[in-house]
Formats: sequence, C-alpha cells, structure tokens
Amino acid sequence: MRAHDARMSHDTTDTRVGPPTAEHRVDLPDGRTATAAEYGDPAGPVVVLCHAAPGSSHLDPDPAATAAAGVRLVSVDRPGYGGSTPLGAGTAPTITGFADDLAAVLAALGLGEVAVAGWSAGGRVALALAARHPAVVRAVAVVATPAPHEEVPWIPAEHAAMLDQLRADPGGATAALAPAFGEVVGAPRDARVATVATGPADAAVLAADPAAGARLAGMLDVAFAQGALGMAADIVSYTVVPWGFDPSAVGAPTTAFYGADDVIVPPAHGEWYVARVPGASLRVVAGAGHLVALAAWGEILEALA
Repeated sequence: MRAHDARMSHDTTDTRVGPPTAEHRVDLPDGRTATAAEYGDPAGPVVVLCHAAPGSSHLDPDPAATAAAGVRLVSVDRPGYGGSTPLGAGTAPTITGFADDLAAVLAALGLGEVAVAGWSAGGRVALALAARHPAVVRAVAVVATPAPHEEVPWIPAEHAAMLDQLRADPGGATAALAPAFGEVVGAPRDARVATVATGPADAAVLAADPAAGARLAGMLDVAFAQGALGMAADIVSYTVVPWGFDPSAVGAPTTAFYGADDVIVPPAHGEWYVARVPGASLRVVAGAGHLVALAAWGEILEALA
C-alpha cells in the first residue's frame, strides 16, 4: 500500500470553515483508492473521525475545539464518497469492510495507535475498527449513532419496506438504492444540510454559528462528488447486510454522546450501545440534537484524550 500526499495550498486563516491542512490518497490492497483529509496540529495525538451518512472526510466539527485540544484530526472517505473508489459491481458493502479499509489507511499513513470518533453512521465503523483491530484503537466515541432498527425502531415504515426488498440481492442493493437519492444529490445547500441536521436543536446550532452550516455544506459537496454511491453503500451496510461484528468485542474505553433533543437518533440508541460495549458510558448533552458532534466536539475530544 502507498500513501500519496497532497499538501493544501489554500488559505487556512479562516478557522470558521477549517479547510484541510493536508490530503492523502492511499492505494488499498484490492486496487481501490481511499482518500483522507487532515486538520489541526500535525504533531498532535491522532484522533480519527468516521463521518456521517451522507458525509465525507472534509469536516472539522469545531475548528476552535480541535485547535484547543492540540490534536491531529484525520478523516477517511468511505467507498463512493469524495475520491474513494466505490466498491465493485455486485459487491455487498459491509461495516467490517469499511473498518478494514480504515485500518489499511491508518497503517499506510504510519499513524500507529489512535482515538476514534464516529458520528451517526460512522459510529458503527469506529466500533468495528476497535473490535477487529484492537491494537490500533486506544479510545472510542460513539456520537449520535443509530442502533439496529429491529432493536430501537427509527427508520420510517415506507423506507423499511424498501430495504426489506433489497435483502434478496445484497450485492446489487447499492446500485438499486443509489437512484433514490438523486434528488438529494442535486438539492440546494439547505436541503442537503437537512439530511444531517433536523429539528429545533440543530436549527439553533446553525443559527448561532453560520460557519457550522458552511462546514456541513462543504462536507456534503465532497460527499456527493460521485453522486449517491457512498450514501447508498453506507445504508446497505447497516440495514441490508449483517453488521459482521459484535459490540461486546470492543475493549477500548468507549463513551457514547447523544443529544437530549435529537429528533433523528434520541438517547435510547446510546443506551443500546452502552448496554453492549463493555464498560461504556453514556453522556446525554442537554439542548443538543443530531449535530451533537459539532455542539459537543470539545467534550468528545476530552473523552478521547
């Protein structure tokens, strides 16, 4: 595996938006490519952020908090997002496959032991990384990550029915599902941002800090660079295909962060993870919604220290 670095030349004085300080392209063992972005202090302890669905490596949740913590923040695009190669036709996406890709990128970049935070869909990947590659992960933060729908219902009935149909052909499910998100891919900025920010608590975050909306919009511009393939693959990996790992196998210290006012993924989902990950603790953030990853980023980094 090889990592190809691309140091960024754009102006980094505007910390409200927080452009990447470096970007990488890594050759994976099966011939695919994964892309990654960095923020913060290149000499600091490494924190890996597993992005949401939809999402991408182009997000520093709170640049001021990242700078204050002195960390080197690294995020990797899952297949079909950003510049990361989609999975081949007929290949069913899996959470464990995403975690193994992430482990390969971390090894290629020579990062050694890391702390890992997973926002929304990224939380499952963070846990799978810790379960499958325990020597790599020193601490985990699960942030607003949905539990299995069968255990804590959260998927609308009409969507659940469509996903049930896709289970007959997991290998073809990503290609079948991607066209359903064409409207989101071509939507205006505010409609795109609404895919990860819903409800009064999230609206308050965006109103209080307009730069937060700009960061999310930039994340989604990169997320949809190849259309909806990444988003479709993510959804298939955790609704159509078995997860492939046991949360009880996670040995790293784990903290779950959930917004008290999250209308997408309320704290009951965090209770599910804490009941299964040994020694895990739950922090419910008052007044926060699904954007708890932005609103409580400083607390998350403190928990991972």
